[in-house]
Amino acid sequence: AALERIRALLESQRFAALCTSEQGWPYVSLVAIAQEESLRRVYFATPQNTQKTANLEADSRVALLADDRSNRAEDCQAGTAVTILGRAELLSGQAKAEAIALYLKKHPHLKSFVESPDTVMVCVHVERYRLVEQFQKTTDVQIIVHAEEKQGV
Repeated sequence: AALERIRALLESQRFAALCTSEQGWPYVSLVAIAQEESLRRVYFATPQNTQKTANLEADSRVALLADDRSNRAEDCQAGTAVTILGRAELLSGQAKAEAIALYLKKHPHLKSFVESPDTVMVCVHVERYRLVEQFQKTTDVQIIVHAEEKQGV
């Protein structure tokens, strides 16, 4: 039930706020996201030479926040948000090609950006989702990863 509401929210939203750590300080960026059907992985693209890429290389722990607010007063009660906690991996080779294919299904307008040699594809291996509904109702969903999948992380 909660996982289906998370899936619906992520499918409906194009962007999320990404939080990385810059020498112990939170650093927030807006990124376009795409997720696997299983919700075990969320992807985004970023230029290679950015602060967020440097932060990811120094500390792979990240949080992403996606929500469906529309900047109206009623969003306090009616809005839904999800925080995604996980570890980021900069992709290469076949994993990068597969991530780009999935990403472009949601963001075809970003094709030239994603295929640029200066762009990095990032996979967030999700460990936990925190769904917030009706202002204060929170539900945590732990993602169970099979041992064979952990070997690549």
